[in-house]
Amino acid sequence: MSPTITKIESREFEYPLEDVGTDKHGFNLVYAPGETTTRKLFGVQIHTDEGITGEYVGGNSPAAAQYNIIAQYLIGKDPLKREKHWSECKRALRKYDRMGIGPIDIALWDFAGKYYDAPIHELLGTYRERIPTYASTYHGDDAGGLDSPEAFADFAEECRDEGFGGFKIHGWGGGDDARSLDREVEAVHAVGEAVGDEMDLMHDPACELETFADALELGRALDEQDFFWYEDPFRDGGISQHAHKKLAQKLDTPILQTEHIRGLEIKSDFAASEATDFLRADPEYDAGITGAIKVARMAEAFGLDVEFHAPGPAQRHCIAACRNSNYYEMALVHPDCQNTQPPVYEGGYSDLMDAVDNDGTVSVPDGPGLGVEYDWDYIEDNTTGSVHVYE
Repeated sequence: MSPTITKIESREFEYPLEDVGTDKHGFNLVYAPGETTTRKLFGVQIHTDEGITGEYVGGNSPAAAQYNIIAQYLIGKDPLKREKHWSECKRALRKYDRMGIGPIDIALWDFAGKYYDAPIHELLGTYRERIPTYASTYHGDDAGGLDSPEAFADFAEECRDEGFGGFKIHGWGGGDDARSLDREVEAVHAVGEAVGDEMDLMHDPACELETFADALELGRALDEQDFFWYEDPFRDGGISQHAHKKLAQKLDTPILQTEHIRGLEIKSDFAASEATDFLRADPEYDAGITGAIKVARMAEAFGLDVEFHAPGPAQRHCIAACRNSNYYEMALVHPDCQNTQPPVYEGGYSDLMDAVDNDGTVSVPDGPGLGVEYDWDYIEDNTTGSVHVYE
């Protein structure tokens, strides 16, 4: 008899980030001494008649809202038929961004690994078990942390000494008074001159730059410092194939796009139109491990690399099964405040800076499924009151 899904639970919880706040507009996380920011995530559990539960912690409120559309479909179904479920849920959420598929699909992969007593990367096909890692910073601040080009350069040197092979700048944002193209350019040169001969360097303005001209000027500074990639520079929101193809034609630094578009087909269009040099994938954003691996295989067919967004056990398993991926993103990091990792992991899993070995790599969990243990007592103790049970 095939296993059967009997119940799905989704639980919203919150956790604090000390010395972290937001910029003037409230969109970017920044260093803010003495402040505490509360973040919210969701714990998903897929229960089965095998006594095995597929689990995942992550996601956001818009994604969780989509569980109401797809969770009831899964009740009574075989949890091992992930490809079938992925196809049906993709169609059901065709009017939306489909981000609700991601956490559910990851939990189904976690179940499968536990069912077969194998880590997910083995089910996908293991290529490697240690992953080169880059340090991905908080946004620039004006609070005494990453508040100057020199501060970014000093932190880059610290990350180099910790073993990181790459360093990514998230610049300043949050208001016209904070956005200074000159300061962005100066930070590029300061970091490049400090560590450019020893680390791969990346820049992600996170769509803060106002114009194509600004994106071009910053990109030319990246060219001068031989940056590894240039990611989501300006206000199109990372979605225009035409604009990024034009930008790529005028720069030497490779462009990395597709974090902010959803779906295998449109990411394929970005590759086919030469609007990006690297593709972005994320198992939460791209409809789970199933969807993210499809993006990686598509990129491989185009002869391109895929870079996975954000840290997490699902990302590690995906990268472990991909030849054409260069780095794991350790984010967000800062010299004076904690990483954004939620305090929900037991058993030693960590996405804090000290998880990186001297060789600049992190390990891939080797236990069944995701290979991590969640602290469900913490999750339940910090539940916001938003709990949904589908059965």
